[in-house]
Amino acid sequence: MKKYLVAVLVTALFSLFSLVAVAQDTRHVVEPVIPPLCATLGAHFSGAGVSTKEDDTLRLQEAIDHCPNGHAVQLSSDAQHSAYTSGPLHLRGGVTLLIDKGVILYASTDPRAYDKDDDNGNHRCGTNDASGKGCKSFILVDDSHGDGIMGDGVIDGQGGQRMAGKNESWWQLSRRAQKENAAQNVPHLIEINRATDFSLYRITLRNSMKYHVILHQVDGFTAWGVKLDTPAAARNTDGIDPISSRNVTVSESFIRAGDDNISIKSGNGIPSENISIVHNHFYSGHGMSIGSNTDGGIRHILVDDLSMDGTVSGLRIKSDISRGGLVSDVHFQHICLRNIRNPFDVDTAYTRGASGNKIPDYQDIFFEHIRGVGGGKLIFQGIDAQHPIVITMTDIALLDIGDISARHVHFNLGAGVVLPSLAGDDVKIDKTGGGTDHSEQLVCDGKLIDFPE
Repeated sequence: MKKYLVAVLVTALFSLFSLVAVAQDTRHVVEPVIPPLCATLGAHFSGAGVSTKEDDTLRLQEAIDHCPNGHAVQLSSDAQHSAYTSGPLHLRGGVTLLIDKGVILYASTDPRAYDKDDDNGNHRCGTNDASGKGCKSFILVDDSHGDGIMGDGVIDGQGGQRMAGKNESWWQLSRRAQKENAAQNVPHLIEINRATDFSLYRITLRNSMKYHVILHQVDGFTAWGVKLDTPAAARNTDGIDPISSRNVTVSESFIRAGDDNISIKSGNGIPSENISIVHNHFYSGHGMSIGSNTDGGIRHILVDDLSMDGTVSGLRIKSDISRGGLVSDVHFQHICLRNIRNPFDVDTAYTRGASGNKIPDYQDIFFEHIRGVGGGKLIFQGIDAQHPIVITMTDIALLDIGDISARHVHFNLGAGVVLPSLAGDDVKIDKTGGGTDHSEQLVCDGKLIDFPE
């Protein structure tokens, strides 16, 4: 009996250790709950508002400023009015912005509304220059706890609309910056800095001017049931970018964008870690990315139950010697891919001609239980023989793969890997045969669904 109890205890402790060691958000994440209301505002516009001083910025900001911690400001509609137009807003004090179904909050198209406080009348926002840091974000969260944006309504960045006083849209300005080798001064839609426990819930974000959601040094972020929808041609419109952040979960969401659907980054010696990307659907965009900035380290990442349909890259890790660092303990599992140009894209030379001594080093990268159709090219490019990429694959079946480019890679191949030859310069292959073939359990029929309009 004592031996039995000891065995049970050992098993329980091992299970607990295994649970703690799993690469994912360390919080117990559940579906967010809409908080009680502190104020309900009514819409004044029936459609997209114009960029004038007679918008909703002041009354929205005033309602946020007077709302107590743990409550929500509700944007409502009536039979004639369902739209709000605003310049930059500052969400703070544990306040949630609740946008009702049928309501659209439009971001102002006036670049002067986004001028930073230290602009000194230069009106850099809406122009191109060498830095591209001349605009406030549409919604800013700084050093706050428990804030959120929720509801079944829409935030529309109007990125494709002509800027007030200009002859081009935010997106056209970004394309011109690309041609001119310059940086565009364009607002992010939502920027969250040094916050804790921020929630995005059921909201639709569309037509973002630049990044939809960018996180800096955030500890605790949940996006649940969110739809991000911006055209594929809209440059630099990343979906959700956690930068040097931890305890992040994106779940039950739908993302199509003009750049990375999600991109996990790090810098300034601060890692991104404990991140769960689970039960999501991606469409147009540049893929499920890690990098290109990895110099702060990126670790303990779980990407599970993801469908990707028509992205440029699929599962992607990218960096170079100007901004590289250690990327480790990354798990891509239960993934369905269709019509992806580069289903797997693991590269240490992201920028041609990059210089520096920040070595991209990718260790303990796991690809498990993945199905793909529609061809494409696989890329595995380590930087040198001293820093080979270390990849473990189990139960992989990608059909019609056209080519594989491999260099400085150590592959550990478990059961059920169906791929063309992985041969290349300085490529080592260990066929462990380990793992279990779960091919009958991963069925992609029904997972590759249309974007919910």
